[in-house]
Amino acid sequence: MSKRHHLQEMFLEFDWKKMFTWNYMKGLILNPTQLWFVATLIIATELVVNVLVVERVPYTEIDWKAYMQECEGFLNGTFDYSQLRGDTGPLVYPAGFVYIYSLFYFLTSQGTNIILAQYLFIVIYLLQLVLVLRIYIKTKKVPPYVMAFTILTSYRIHSIYVLRLFNDPVAVLFLYASLNLFLEDKWFLGSVFYSLGVSVKMNILLYAPGLFFFYLINLGWFKTMQQLAVCGFIQLILGAPFLFSNPIAYLKGSFDIGRVFNHTWTVNYRFLDVDLFESKCFHLTLLAIHVILLLIFLPLCTKYFQTYCRLKYVQKQVQPQIDLENKMNQRKSKIKNEQKFKAGIEVEKLTKEQEEFLNSFENMLQKSSQKSRKTHKKPIEVKEPTKYHINFDILSQMFILPMFLVNFIGILCARSLHYQFYSWYFHSLPYLLWSTNFSIIFKFLILALIEFSWNTYPSTVLSSMLLHFCHLSILFGVYKKISNELQLAAKVQ
Repeated sequence: MSKRHHLQEMFLEFDWKKMFTWNYMKGLILNPTQLWFVATLIIATELVVNVLVVERVPYTEIDWKAYMQECEGFLNGTFDYSQLRGDTGPLVYPAGFVYIYSLFYFLTSQGTNIILAQYLFIVIYLLQLVLVLRIYIKTKKVPPYVMAFTILTSYRIHSIYVLRLFNDPVAVLFLYASLNLFLEDKWFLGSVFYSLGVSVKMNILLYAPGLFFFYLINLGWFKTMQQLAVCGFIQLILGAPFLFSNPIAYLKGSFDIGRVFNHTWTVNYRFLDVDLFESKCFHLTLLAIHVILLLIFLPLCTKYFQTYCRLKYVQKQVQPQIDLENKMNQRKSKIKNEQKFKAGIEVEKLTKEQEEFLNSFENMLQKSSQKSRKTHKKPIEVKEPTKYHINFDILSQMFILPMFLVNFIGILCARSLHYQFYSWYFHSLPYLLWSTNFSIIFKFLILALIEFSWNTYPSTVLSSMLLHFCHLSILFGVYKKISNELQLAAKVQ
C-alpha cells in the first residue's frame, strides 16, 4: 500500500467529532502521540518570530565577512587551502562549506546583502525544525508543550541562526536530513546527506561511532563498507580541487582535530586558566574520557540498535499481511453493506394501493389524536470493518536515542564550546531529558540552566560549572534509565 493511499485512508477514517472533546484537546498539549498540531503551530510561530527578529534586531557581524573573504579567494581560482584566509584567520572548514557559502556569496551580492542572507537562514532554520519535529512526531517521546516551550523561548538559538549566520546550522540541517532518511531505510541517501554535513563542519563526526554500529547491526560488514565508501567518496569528490592542489594543507585545515581554541570564547571551561586550557595534556585527557564514555555507552546503544533491527524485520514481515487483511475486510464489508442496503430497499418498496392506504390511515390517526407521532424509517446499520493496526513508528526511539547520546558525549568532552556550538545539540536536549526518570520540575530546571549558561556572555566560572553540572546530570540520568530498562528486558527474556 502506498503512503499516499495510506494517508488518504487515515484522513477518511479519522473521527473528526472527537477533535472537539476535552480529552482530545488536552492531548494536543500533553500527549506525545498528538504532537503534529503543536508542531504546526511552532513552525508558523517561528516564521513570524524570525522575520520580526531580522527586521527589528540589529545584525551582529562575527564570521560572515570572513566566510565571504575565504570563498572569494576560492572563486578567484585559489585552491591551496593554506592561502585561503579571512579577517578571523585561515579557512578551517571542509570543501562543502566553501561551495555552499560561495553560493551565498553570489545570492547576496558578494555577501553585502545581509538581510537576504538572514532570510536564507530563516529558511534553513525552518527546514531544520520540520526535520526535527518529524523525528519527535515519529518517536512519540516528548510532550508537545515541552517542544513549544523549549524551541520558542531560546534566545541563543534564534541569535545563532538569523543574527550570526554561522555555518553550524547548515551542517546540522544535513545531519537531521540524514537521520530522517535512515528512519525510512534510505541508506544511500542517508549516507550522502550525513557526509554532506561532515563536509560543512567536522563536528558531525561526533555521530560517527553510533552510525557505524547502526550500519553494522542492520546491514552487516559488506554493506557497512559500502555505506562508508559512499561517505568517503562524497568527501573525495567535494575535496578534489583542493586535494590536487595541496592535500596536506586541505586535510590539516579542514579536519584538524588538534586545533587549539581561543580561551576568550569558551563557554564550558572558563574556570580553567589559559595555560591548562591550551595544554596538550588537557586535550589528551578529554580525548581519553571521550573514549572511555563511548566504551561504556556503546554496548548499551548496540542493544538498542539490535532491538531496532529485530522490530524492523518484524515490521517488514507483518505489515504487508496487516495491509492485505485490512484491504480484504474492507472489500468484504463493502459487499455486505451493499447487499444489506439493497435488501432494505426491496423491503421498503410499496405498491401504489399500499401507499394510499397508509396515507389515509395516517390522516385518521392525526384527527383522532392531538399529538401526532412522526414515524421514522429505521436507518440501515452499516457495520464498520475491523481495522488492524500496529504502530511501528515508536521503534524509531531505538535509533534516535543512541545517536543523540553519542553526539552528546562528544559535546560533554569537547575541548571548548563556542556559542554557536549550542546548535549542535540544542534540539536533542528535550529528547535526552525525557529519556531520564527525572521529575518534570528538574527536567525544566536543567533546560533553564543550560539556556542560562549559553546566554551568559562572556561566560563566567559559575555559568561554565553549571553547564557541566547539567551535562553530567543528563548523562547520568540517561545511563541509569537505559541500564534499568535493559536489565528488566533481560529478566523478561
